[in-house]
Amino acid sequence: MQTLACLILAASLAGPAAAQTPPIFPQLSPSASVSQTIGTTTVEVLYHRPAIRGRQIFGSLVPYGQVWRTGANEATTIRFSDAVQVNGQKVAAGTYALFSIPYQDRWTVILNKRARQQGAWEYDPREDVLRLDVKPKSVPPTEWLTYEIYPASSATAYVDLYWEKLRVSLLVEVDVDEIVTARMRKAMRERPSDWKLMSDAALYCVDQEIHMGEALGWVERSIKLNEQPVNLSVKARLLYLQGDRTQAVQLLEKALSLAKSRKQGGAVTGPLEQMLQQWKQ
Repeated sequence: MQTLACLILAASLAGPAAAQTPPIFPQLSPSASVSQTIGTTTVEVLYHRPAIRGRQIFGSLVPYGQVWRTGANEATTIRFSDAVQVNGQKVAAGTYALFSIPYQDRWTVILNKRARQQGAWEYDPREDVLRLDVKPKSVPPTEWLTYEIYPASSATAYVDLYWEKLRVSLLVEVDVDEIVTARMRKAMRERPSDWKLMSDAALYCVDQEIHMGEALGWVERSIKLNEQPVNLSVKARLLYLQGDRTQAVQLLEKALSLAKSRKQGGAVTGPLEQMLQQWKQ
């Protein structure tokens, strides 16, 4: 028993060190990754990058009509930290194997829920969570297979694959307001005395012009907990957007007066003065 225990202990101590040992030989297709935040959501692609090395790629090295790992070595993976839409189709948060079936005039792109796979040999279509057809576009030559994630707006980004003379794109969309609002509500339930959190949550809603009634309740609770120039100005902006401009100006004047009485610098008073001047005009 003591011998067995010693062996288990030795193995547990040796495991992490062995896992951190760098590889002896370089890979022909080195590993790579690319990630992008959309709102508060992370999109990340992990893959291996083969090079053309004088070969014909699509229709030859990568045959038409066959499932491809969309990279080299292990199957390429794509991770979404929150639920998203890919080309308009809903995909739950998680990590997926990214397969594809290239054809001359279109590609079938596949997300498979079994993320870790060796190439495409273990691929099982019954585990697909998404299949969609996309049209590749001609681009200048790319020697090394490359993924890029390019923001298209504050709530969308393109996941692009470049190789040989083709680009294949997926549009990832995130409901940023829904995700942020759910997190704000949860945080305020957990921290009911955090005046700044409530003020920041109301400010987000004012900036996005969403949930205005709820935001008014949050900022009023914030002011009741700790009256500050910042939460007074947030309430003033909210009232201004709702059309109550007289009360909005009065509240902003109060915020400015409070900031000056506390000798807060121009970084605080300057924007308040500028906003007040604009509103009075």
